Amino acid sequence: MKRTTYKKLVYRLSSVLLFYTVIVFWLHYLEYDAPNSDMATWQDALWYVVATITTIGYGDVVPVTYAGRTIGFIVMLSSLGIYGLVISQITNFMNTVREQRELGLNGTDFKNHVVIIGWNDFGKSVISHLVAAGKQVAIITKDRSSIDSIREYYNSDQVYTLYADYANYELLEKSNIRQASIVFVNMNDDTEKLVYVINLKKHFSDLNYVVTLDNGNLKNTFQNAGVTYTICKNEISAKLMASYIFEPDVALFSEEILAYAQTETDYDIKQMKVPEGNSFIGSYYDKAYFDLKKTCNVILVGLVKIKDGKWQFMKNPEGAVTIEAGDYLVMMMDGTARTKLKKQFLIHEEV
Repeated sequence: MKRTTYKKLVYRLSSVLLFYTVIVFWLHYLEYDAPNSDMATWQDALWYVVATITTIGYGDVVPVTYAGRTIGFIVMLSSLGIYGLVISQITNFMNTVREQRELGLNGTDFKNHVVIIGWNDFGKSVISHLVAAGKQVAIITKDRSSIDSIREYYNSDQVYTLYADYANYELLEKSNIRQASIVFVNMNDDTEKLVYVINLKKHFSDLNYVVTLDNGNLKNTFQNAGVTYTICKNEISAKLMASYIFEPDVALFSEEILAYAQTETDYDIKQMKVPEGNSFIGSYYDKAYFDLKKTCNVILVGLVKIKDGKWQFMKNPEGAVTIEAGDYLVMMMDGTARTKLKKQFLIHEEV
């Protein structure tokens, strides 16, 4: 509930309470020494007022003076307004709670999730693969009309949606952005993305950022601005198109492995972290390559090592390269092999 709405509610309830407190003591003052009075104490007056407001009206305590009955008449009429006030406030409160939940203003506890800032058709395509891979996603949009469609298509356990102005960095905290694994800045214009990333990094400097570019010449500019990954959509489309022209089978396979495997027979490339206690720790890369192919029909294509916070990707390295805990194995596999890896080697997937 907004602070201003909360203050209004407290003010109105306090005013009502003060009004009836005055009524109770005024009624007791007028009635306590009258002949045959039923209101010898202020508790009797309170009982009468409460019974009247709630329309119970036991009749065991009633005012006997003219002035007291006038006050009782006021209490009876005011009770109609009190019911209207209470019902309207409850309705407003429930509507506010529902709206806050729908707009994501209550926040989320997602961790190691993907934050997508900006919503469009390209974002829809990206999120379909992320959800299929079991990745939790927080979508931040300033388009109110898109909220309902997002909530309709995606489960709240998988996708959290926040309606916010992108420049309201305090409100972005609702998406638990500091605990995100990566932030995808998904705006429509390259210049708009660049300006926004520069400002965003002033508030969230330790996060990983990814953007897609229409102009591939801006890749270095974005990287210098602190963007972790830059992807040029035109370059990818052009490479796939050329591949379809002169090697269509390779192009089909390349397109397949870029996406998350939907069935057990589909292939894709996975990046998996080597945890403590894994059987490959201390093994040479070459040995792991042959063991994975033999036992799980997995093709090991690379190894990622993290040194001083920097990721070093070695593509099919040669020589005596040793696998250590915390490294990442980059492998091509189908769904069946993925199941074997999780059971046999206790490798935790990082998607």
